[in-house]
Amino acid sequence: MLTRRHFIVTSAALFSPALARPALAASRSQQAQWDAWDAEVTPIGYDPATSNPWGLHPRLLPTLVEANDNLQAGDIHVDAIARYLYHIRGNGTAMRYGVAIGRGGLYEPGVFTIRRKAKWPRWTPTASMIEREPEIYAQYADGMAPGPGNALGSRALYLYVGSRDTMLRIHGTPYPRSVGWRASSGCVRMVMAHIIGLYEQVETGATAFLYPAEESI
Repeated sequence: MLTRRHFIVTSAALFSPALARPALAASRSQQAQWDAWDAEVTPIGYDPATSNPWGLHPRLLPTLVEANDNLQAGDIHVDAIARYLYHIRGNGTAMRYGVAIGRGGLYEPGVFTIRRKAKWPRWTPTASMIEREPEIYAQYADGMAPGPGNALGSRALYLYVGSRDTMLRIHGTPYPRSVGWRASSGCVRMVMAHIIGLYEQVETGATAFLYPAEESI
């Protein structure tokens, strides 16, 4: 007997592959674009510990360091004074990266949860950014398309308090020479090639500790 359920199941079998092909093609096209952008912002022969076409102080390059015993593997700690981000590993070590933090009073210390990750994200300035500096940000009120010139760069980790998006990010930057300084509108900036490597190691649900700029950790 031909039932409604039979029709739905049969129809899905007949039509789903055809509907899926455009989505699959779009996904492949997007991945190809991401790969091309990754190559564009990653130096040829890239070695995280030594590659430095950005002219950074060597201390700001990714470095494997010893971690304190009481730190939770997977968490992130940002030392705002030294301009370091530490990603704690599970073997008593941490990867240390140079970062830029918010200029003036825009840096916001606290304890956050990384609830979202994104590759080559779209960026939209906050209302407060537009109000504070309309000459810079008003033109992007409807958002800035992803790409090497985008303000969030190659990767972004989204910081939440509970279910609230704080609008703070740990992200790549098209201005790598700002790393080591107070330069952003509140977010933690990293060299794009550096955060590409970090991104794959960070799990959603991890905790990010952003320490005050007035006292060391």
